[in-house]
Amino acid sequence: MNDAQAGNPTAAILIIGNEILSGRTQDVNVQFIAQRLAALGIRLQEVRVVPDIAARIIGAVNELRAAYTMLFTTGGIGPTHDDITSECIAAAFGVPWELHEETDQEMKAHMGERYNEARQRMATMPRGAVPIKNEASIAPGFTMGNVHVMAGVPRIMQSMMKTLEATLPRGEAIQMRAVHGMGVMEGGIAAGLEAIQEAFPQLDLGSYPFKRDGGWGVALVAKGTDLPAIEAAIIQATELIRAQGVEPVQGEPG
Repeated sequence: MNDAQAGNPTAAILIIGNEILSGRTQDVNVQFIAQRLAALGIRLQEVRVVPDIAARIIGAVNELRAAYTMLFTTGGIGPTHDDITSECIAAAFGVPWELHEETDQEMKAHMGERYNEARQRMATMPRGAVPIKNEASIAPGFTMGNVHVMAGVPRIMQSMMKTLEATLPRGEAIQMRAVHGMGVMEGGIAAGLEAIQEAFPQLDLGSYPFKRDGGWGVALVAKGTDLPAIEAAIIQATELIRAQGVEPVQGEPG
């Protein structure tokens, strides 16, 4: 974290589900949430994955909601026995887990005879929770305090996130610029990159190797809230790549 971004709200993401830890399912939600948060000026500072074990979920929720301005969870709010996130949020806040009457009525009207006891779990929330409605499904997520609980299915999570954005605190937008060069090795630019970081302490500078067409290269990325400083740093990063005898290319590698 740098001083220029110190006043921006902070966030963590808690990914819940055995399927992520087993490798059966690849998480694709973090990138989407991170990009949306950056546009709102919210600094994502931690991502954690926990299994479908109540004690682990409750402990992580309480730790992360205390450490950051807000916590986003994904996964574990469906109708099956291993969908225990909602119950765990109730336990973390020390409130009853009970039927949310408005959601119950909406889901019953929408599903008719298909609305059974299992599906009613998705209308059951911690007392005091505020539903997060979405256009992708009738079953909502919910907000409890500074914890925003969303589905793990990407299209449903994305719809919930877009609904949620209007309610979130904002900071100065976090922006990013990049330059890259094929044939550049990190060891050859490490000292120069460190000097640029020292010249722009308000920014986060990173070096990211990549492989393309059988060859290796490096992308240099500047991120922060001070756009003139970002652009000035990228000019210096461009010259750093050029000094390696490589023609720099603006932007991320394709």
